[in-house]
Amino acid sequence: MRIEAWTMGLVAAFFAVVTPVYWYSSEDPTGTSALVMTTLLGGLVAFYLAVVSRQIDARPEDRGLGEVAEGAGEQGFFPPYSWWPLYTALALATMVVGVAFGWWLFIIGTGLGAATLVGFVYEYYRGHHAH
Repeated sequence: MRIEAWTMGLVAAFFAVVTPVYWYSSEDPTGTSALVMTTLLGGLVAFYLAVVSRQIDARPEDRGLGEVAEGAGEQGFFPPYSWWPLYTALALATMVVGVAFGWWLFIIGTGLGAATLVGFVYEYYRGHHAH
């Protein structure tokens, strides 16, 4: 994870250099504040990755003498197909449209969103992928 930490540190450094140049040339407070927040976010992610890279064992790609074969095997858990993200997004879209058209539609979207969120969270407790 050291490579990722360095990459995000370079992103933060780039935006730290670009931000004052942008502010000086445009005097735009909105864009400048967005660039400042981007700099801080890049620094935050770089800091997090640097701390985590010290706490875990080095991955093969983090070591200079790491072999490709060392990275073989299971890499993690990747969920199978799921329709719940689509349903959750549709419920959220109903809520957003409800703000524009009427609160009654927002309330319906909130109820649908609660149901789809429960389905999304508990999808591995029943059905084909239960464990």
